[in-house]
Amino acid sequence: MSTNSPTRVVIAMSGGVDSSVAAALLKEQGYDVTGLMMHLWSEPGHAGENRCCTKDAMSTARGIAGQLGIPFYSVDARQVFHDTVVKYFINGYTQGTTPNPCLMCNRLIRWEFLLKQALALGADFMATGHYARLRAVDGQSLTTNHGALPNVGERVELLRGVDKHKDQSYVLHILNQEQLSHTLFPLGEYTKSQVRALARKFDLPVAERADSQDLCFVGAGSYQDFLLRNAPQVEKPGPILNTDSEQLGQHRGLAFYTIGQRRGLGIAAPYPLYVRRKDIVNNALIIDRKENLGRDELSAQDTNWIAGEAPNAPIRAQVKIRYKARLVWGRITPLENKHIHIKFETSIRDITPGQAAVFYDGDVCLGGGIIE
Repeated sequence: MSTNSPTRVVIAMSGGVDSSVAAALLKEQGYDVTGLMMHLWSEPGHAGENRCCTKDAMSTARGIAGQLGIPFYSVDARQVFHDTVVKYFINGYTQGTTPNPCLMCNRLIRWEFLLKQALALGADFMATGHYARLRAVDGQSLTTNHGALPNVGERVELLRGVDKHKDQSYVLHILNQEQLSHTLFPLGEYTKSQVRALARKFDLPVAERADSQDLCFVGAGSYQDFLLRNAPQVEKPGPILNTDSEQLGQHRGLAFYTIGQRRGLGIAAPYPLYVRRKDIVNNALIIDRKENLGRDELSAQDTNWIAGEAPNAPIRAQVKIRYKARLVWGRITPLENKHIHIKFETSIRDITPGQAAVFYDGDVCLGGGIIE
């Protein structure tokens, strides 16, 4: 990077408060900033319903870029988003898992498709409004306001955001060293309330805008409605069985249920019953009492180790099995072909195939894999 000109940063904008404040911070700190927003896929007949890129969101992002005095571009990502994220979502439910499309979006859309766009514009870094932090292996915090940026070839660690209620390292565990070396997270050192205060300080019109929700592409309806329109084959009724293989009712299709679910089973019983697992082979939903739902191990595939390679021996670390799950201790054993086995120190509920098991050493995110 040249010492004679400002570092060039492309900020991924969405029209929301987080990316807008991130852009304003970068501009205030003297970076050469360009705003870039993706036009994502919307379901035919439901055009404009993708909550990440409504006409209002696009107009807002463009207006904020103008207010900040930075260039703004939109990029057409509709086809690649559909072919990667949407198909991944539909295929997962069709195969009986509960996929997390945000993981695939970060891996293949933001940090592959969009990062390539940013680098093509001559940027040194791509920034986002995620609540996470970066740190060089020598312990130096890579914060944009202190000018401490990663050097080429320098290994970078991904850390949880300061605001543990908003921390998004779980959905960023899929990033590799090459991607992290071109990434900035301006909001990692802030809490959500501080970010809203900064939005008011910068006089941004999005200071009180509500946070966007997951599953941006399903539109105004539920994910079940979306599946029925785009994969009607998932509506395949079958038996609801207890662990003694006694039929207690009928489900409408395994895709409409998730591990740990209690409501909506349509079963009358003297005690609460929960979904324990899905029997894909027999198209059966297996239910059980709450006290019997726990498991103390899992296997995961497609594991990404942020350091770039797996440890050469089992490690003890804290693990999250869902974005909002609590951290639990477990022993992680690396296996061949990016597989891992995790043995927990206590029994935990709701281990769900398709979600990610992400592991931590304190605040450092070590990586994660997709639960099998």
